[in-house]
Amino acid sequence: MDAVTDTRNRPLRDLRISVTDRCNFRCVYCMPREVFGRGYAFLPHSQVLTFEEITRLARLFVAQGVEKVRITGGEPLVRHDIEKLVAMLAAVPGLHDLTLTTNGALLKRKAQALREAGLRRITVSLDSLRDDVFMAMNDVDFPVQGVLEGIEAAQEAGLHPIKVNMVVKRGVNDSDALDMARYFRERGHILRFIEYMDVGTTNGWRMDDVVPAAEILRMIDGEMPLEPAEANYPGEVAERYRYKDGGGEIGIIASVTQPFCGACTRARLSAEGKFYTCLFSSAGHDLRGLLRGGATDDELSAFLRSVWRIRDDRYSEVRAEATASLPKIEMSYIGG
Repeated sequence: MDAVTDTRNRPLRDLRISVTDRCNFRCVYCMPREVFGRGYAFLPHSQVLTFEEITRLARLFVAQGVEKVRITGGEPLVRHDIEKLVAMLAAVPGLHDLTLTTNGALLKRKAQALREAGLRRITVSLDSLRDDVFMAMNDVDFPVQGVLEGIEAAQEAGLHPIKVNMVVKRGVNDSDALDMARYFRERGHILRFIEYMDVGTTNGWRMDDVVPAAEILRMIDGEMPLEPAEANYPGEVAERYRYKDGGGEIGIIASVTQPFCGACTRARLSAEGKFYTCLFSSAGHDLRGLLRGGATDDELSAFLRSVWRIRDDRYSEVRAEATASLPKIEMSYIGG
């Protein structure tokens, strides 16, 4: 079967699967407590895709050209027995790359089981090495050391490479960027700086809060000289930079100041089975209804292809006041 492409000739290569809309953090840029507080109604268990449903859909996405699956959330490690899903996905024929993004809070106890289930590498979100800053950002008083111990456990379990994602917000943690670069360079992990994005509608995003990629690069390069590195694969979201002395690399994800919509090959599957063609989508396409309504594999595949073929998303390229009022799905629901 020919690879499916969208209206801008972008193939379907990457699938991000959210396995839960729940999280044990309340990060201010993702799940602010004033919105996702005690009374917030999360998805009931019956509406969340089962592991079998997720695996079936993943197999069909792979048949359409997907080569990489990333497990996300919410926080994926709060999903009970997540390692069972990892094992099921790892066995999907044709899937070349299976990874997972986590806040790291449960990683110390889960790392070995994830590796044994077939996970090969992992990404951990960490926004500062200072407890006061990090705890203010995660808003549940979780200490930095707990995440660092999770990263150590992942390394000991053989999850390589370990990537660390830092969302940089002006006046909050931008002064920590150099310390983060030094720390993870010494330990051989890949640190990736992410521009603060206007995902969802609850995080109070303002352009003034964005620290541009160029500014971050100048900051790191001033102490530890960098040089550009080639992308690992077509459509990679992070711009790679090597330390000139051979001491590793960093990445920059600059979807605000340097949009990469033109090479975007990513689809997203929400925990309740909706298919989204962009991180900034206003609405998804219901796959759970088709699954539970008795659709055949051929019918599901035809639907996937029909959705992707009409895709013309390029939100970050046209980001402006005109897009600010558009309804957007929260990151905690659709995954990063």
